[in-house]
Amino acid sequence: MNDTKKYYAGLDVGSVSIKAALTSEKRLIASSLIASGGNYKDGARKVMDDVLSQAGIPMEQLSGLVVTGLGAESTPFTARQISDISCQAKGCHCLFPSARMIIDIGGQFTKAAKITPEGRIADFLMSEKCATGSGRFLQVIARILHISLDDIGPLSLQSQKPVEFSTNCAVFAESETISRIAEGAKAEDILAGVHRAMAAKVSMLVKRLKLEPDVVLTGGGGEDAGLVQAVGCALKVKILVPEKPRLSAAYGAACLAEETKA
Repeated sequence: MNDTKKYYAGLDVGSVSIKAALTSEKRLIASSLIASGGNYKDGARKVMDDVLSQAGIPMEQLSGLVVTGLGAESTPFTARQISDISCQAKGCHCLFPSARMIIDIGGQFTKAAKITPEGRIADFLMSEKCATGSGRFLQVIARILHISLDDIGPLSLQSQKPVEFSTNCAVFAESETISRIAEGAKAEDILAGVHRAMAAKVSMLVKRLKLEPDVVLTGGGGEDAGLVQAVGCALKVKILVPEKPRLSAAYGAACLAEETKA
């Protein structure tokens, strides 16, 4: 083992999940992701223990740690705190140096940001507090259709006739979904329609910032192939997606820890 290797960690404590990334020379060494479960402190400790165990190193061997996310202040670690969108920007820049715009579709909100060639935030917008602008909308529809979230993307791509939703409100869209089911609409067509509605919301955010490729889509939305396709169609650009889209902020936090080392 190379004892001179330096390790850095990024911890992203979100409302839906808690993620940790361990890097060395900005290369991802280990990662961990669990549901938040309401206890940020225990969750943060668990994912950190997991990545350290994967690398076979103790906490004391870390050369730096950056914490981000909604529950950053609730973690049991002494660490520098940086905003999640700044961590997303750095993570996406390290993965895709050509990136100039980020779309982060999370469980509660969707965020869009323009980034500089150096990976810093140039401008930033966040969706209003409405489920149609976040992954929570997909959770609601999945529950109504009795399917798992993992099946949403592949199933929606089979659609031949996407349902057109007449509302941008998640509450009314839920009722409309139930009505469409009663009318005999197929699950894949309903899901494709939901993706189009979400993509329209994302498109409005991005256009307010003035679209500039390359565009990277992160967060849980990046794991939904149907949603990625819908956003690409709405924006008329190719969408880049990290291999592990929910880990990009944690990875970016670790990269920032490397850059701010003493």
